[in-house]
Amino acid sequence: MSKFDLVKEYRSYYTSERVPEIMEFGIANYLSIEGKGEPGGKVFIQKLKALYSLAYGIKRLCKERGNDFGVPKLEGLWWFDGERPAFEVPKSEWCWKLLIRMPEFVTGELMLSVQSEVASKKKNDLIREIAFKQFAEGKCIQIMHEGPYANESETIEKLMDFMVDNDLSVNGLHHEIYLSDPGKTEPSKMKTLIRYPVI
Repeated sequence: MSKFDLVKEYRSYYTSERVPEIMEFGIANYLSIEGKGEPGGKVFIQKLKALYSLAYGIKRLCKERGNDFGVPKLEGLWWFDGERPAFEVPKSEWCWKLLIRMPEFVTGELMLSVQSEVASKKKNDLIREIAFKQFAEGKCIQIMHEGPYANESETIEKLMDFMVDNDLSVNGLHHEIYLSDPGKTEPSKMKTLIRYPVI
């Protein structure tokens, strides 16, 4: 049985150049869980584990039904209160929504059909907080960041300059797609796709 590969199927969604570019993205399905606090902190890790547990529970059910798929890359939407530059805001004040994209054949009803079972099996009530979301970012600017997360400000500045030069304005949340496993990749070789919806 063949396995549906979202990264290959939606290649433009998961790739970018090292210079800013304008893209357009339509509606997509996601598993989503929200939180607040330091990325990599206790709450973040607990909710991340919950998200992947449900994603793999859905994958198992789909495989049993003949629609196997590879669980794709983690994504994150980030924001905070106030108008301060992001890197002046303490990480404890960062708000985030972790996402894992799902194939079109995964529905909210399908997620609900396995959610309680996975939560009970994993003994993790955080799994019950996960929501099924559909949204389209529409017109975006994006860029590939290479290197540690801590150095993202330089790459984001390139995006902001590009936005100004092209008379664009931010129209949504800071969006990151984590293409590298931080546990297996040297910091200097990490790849993170950074995206902003714009108008």
